[in-house]
Amino acid sequence: MSRTPASMMPAVAPPLRTHAWLLVFAMLATPAHAVLAQTPATAGTTAPAVVIEDVERFYRIYDAADGKPTVEQLQRDYLDQGTEGLHHFARHRRVTGEAIAATLDKRPALYEAARGCMRVMPQVKQRLSQSLHTLATLYPEANLPPVTIVVGRGKPVGIGYPETGLQIGLEALCAVGWMNPDLEDRFVYVIAHEYAHVQLAPEVSALEQPTVLERSLMEGAAEFAAELTAGNTAYAHFDTVTRGREQEIETAFQADMDKTDLSDWLDNSSVEKPGDLGYWVGYRIVKAYYQRADDKRQALRNILRMEDPKALLAASGWYPGIELN
Repeated sequence: MSRTPASMMPAVAPPLRTHAWLLVFAMLATPAHAVLAQTPATAGTTAPAVVIEDVERFYRIYDAADGKPTVEQLQRDYLDQGTEGLHHFARHRRVTGEAIAATLDKRPALYEAARGCMRVMPQVKQRLSQSLHTLATLYPEANLPPVTIVVGRGKPVGIGYPETGLQIGLEALCAVGWMNPDLEDRFVYVIAHEYAHVQLAPEVSALEQPTVLERSLMEGAAEFAAELTAGNTAYAHFDTVTRGREQEIETAFQADMDKTDLSDWLDNSSVEKPGDLGYWVGYRIVKAYYQRADDKRQALRNILRMEDPKALLAASGWYPGIELN
């Protein structure tokens, strides 16, 4: 991500000092140090386990260094001492002490603002309980692992995999106000989106070179599931970006959907500039499929697992510019 102009930073409360923001952490029902020792939530226990100890440790290091921790401190004391979730996040998204230090140097306000975002976590956790209950009701075999909140290199906002659960990049999610200007909503819908990714069939999530269609349907499935279980999609800005251009955008998508170069459709957003129109097209294909299906429970299972993207596309009846309810 490129540097964020001050005008683009999301509105957050003034940074909480260490003694105050730790009170926010204390409001979470599950102690951070205990979460990873617990069995991940199942369909019968839908209260989300939220792991925040990596954030706590990062800001202890950050404050002790007056906001300028060294590469060595970040690597040795933050990353190497991290939770299993942080280690997954770092491995999947190339997060190193050097990368964090570089972003800290270029965008110090990003990390100072991020700690204030933790104030919404008690409300987020409460709303996620209802979202996960809905998911588990509609999809009883749902895998509901803990959510690990971490601090990274300014991106990504979150990741979710069947094998390694889900992790949220605090500073990245706090900064992307264009996704949703309401901070609490942004956390809820993004985490609900990532929970859908955890349900993917492992062989699909492990694809090394997915096509535009395959990856867009994975993301579209997560967007649809977030809307179905939490009330809205994570990328709420698409309504205004795409209105009146549905046929134009989707005709271009149709021409590219078998390509493995994803750059025009996915992974092309920054803090300043929305992108990722593949999420939106994938969501519309998935929604068309769900609305057309007679057996909604089986349809949702097919959407979440996404074992045969081509078959799902064919069964959806989707075409560029299709009108959806």
